Amino acid sequence: MELEAKKRQVDLQQTSTVSIPDSGSHSLGSYLKFIIPSLLGLLLFLIPVSFQGKVTIGVGILAESVNGWFADYIPSFMTIVFGLSVLLVIYAKMVDPLWLKTHLFLKELFDIHPFWFSMRVVGLLFAVMTLFKIGPEWIWSDVTGGTVLYALVPVLATWFLFAGLLMPLLLEFGLMEFIGTMVQKLMKPLFQLPGRSSIDAVASWMGSGTVGVLITTKQYEEGYYTKREAAVVATTFSITSIAFSLVVISFIGLDHMFVPFYLTVVVAGLIAAIVCPRIPPLSRKKDTYYEPVGKQIAETVPTTTSRFKWSIHQGVEKAGQVKDFKIVIHKGLQNVLDIWFSLIPLVMALGTLSLIIAEFTPFFSYLSYPLIPLLEWMQIPEASEAAPAMIVGFADMFLPAVLGSGIESELTRFVIAAVSLTQLIYMSEIGILLIKSKIPISFLELVIIFVQRTLITLPVIVLMAHLLFF
Repeated sequence: MELEAKKRQVDLQQTSTVSIPDSGSHSLGSYLKFIIPSLLGLLLFLIPVSFQGKVTIGVGILAESVNGWFADYIPSFMTIVFGLSVLLVIYAKMVDPLWLKTHLFLKELFDIHPFWFSMRVVGLLFAVMTLFKIGPEWIWSDVTGGTVLYALVPVLATWFLFAGLLMPLLLEFGLMEFIGTMVQKLMKPLFQLPGRSSIDAVASWMGSGTVGVLITTKQYEEGYYTKREAAVVATTFSITSIAFSLVVISFIGLDHMFVPFYLTVVVAGLIAAIVCPRIPPLSRKKDTYYEPVGKQIAETVPTTTSRFKWSIHQGVEKAGQVKDFKIVIHKGLQNVLDIWFSLIPLVMALGTLSLIIAEFTPFFSYLSYPLIPLLEWMQIPEASEAAPAMIVGFADMFLPAVLGSGIESELTRFVIAAVSLTQLIYMSEIGILLIKSKIPISFLELVIIFVQRTLITLPVIVLMAHLLFF
């Protein structure tokens, strides 16, 4: 494997001196193999559509439809999945079956570290307690375990079912290579990132931030992002979707201001995306690739051709590597199983714990004390009530809106809602996904990035709010 990876790296290094073949070097079938799946991926992941009065993407329509049809059964079904994820680890450890030795994917899924196993057990216990309303109420109440099992888990299960199955349309048939090469000249100087990271951002923007992180994780593991690039994309470009932004602004009672509100979020988010990659801890990440595969990306355009022609060539070449569609389907199924068996149990465990701390302890209130004088200096009304709402977002993205909904000042509610959407690091979803992934980023670094994003975007949002509410 290492020899193959080195050979691919040599081939990639040579692309800057190789001219693009003439148009006759690829058959019509080769072009169709690139165009048709890529168009499907574009339509399903990147093109905004209106569905039931809100903006989403094709994958979102599929997920929300299934969620609507089976809403009453998904919590029970996923509790069974949590149980299987625990039982199969126990079976793998006790029996050491042959399939554990011959299938690398199954080995990674069920031959796991004791800490991750304990988290799966905790997630299963919380799910069972919430499903049957047994044990302490503070575990299974509507604001803790109930929120995770009945509101968050069904959304993640259905979104990742279709995102996981259909993601190969984005990753395997050349769309990333085509768009990445086209926009590389914009992404590199502004954000110090390869062009393909723009797809992560758009998928997050139109659909779900967690889908963006999943794309980033897969791209890192396949050698298309360095450690630094993967950490930057996952913590900076997995922006909150338009659909969720509509939910937040409506919940906080300012839906009539959605356009200036979302414009504020976009401006503040772009400023954070420019600043954060240039300061520690993100700036100190190594620009080296995931060791088992090495570098697999080349966005350098040969001097003998145009950027557009080279983008097409790159896309067709990538699509040509797909020799058997069964392998693509197999990858999609692995994506789903990995999320369902290893990630969502952790969301149930750590998400519930985070909400318990937020709802039943003064922990976040104590953390928010230093923010109060800053908010008062910025002339934010009801600063002492607003401060905890700006910290509690670290636990879950919706909590700031819940805490801020009772504040009388519209300006303050506007600021709370906008800041909550630009912080990005939510432990109930994105945070857990990152910690569980192979991207080298620690819990402490996520805390630091959360604080950085809060402090960078807050002045921008406050300035915009004062202008809008003048």
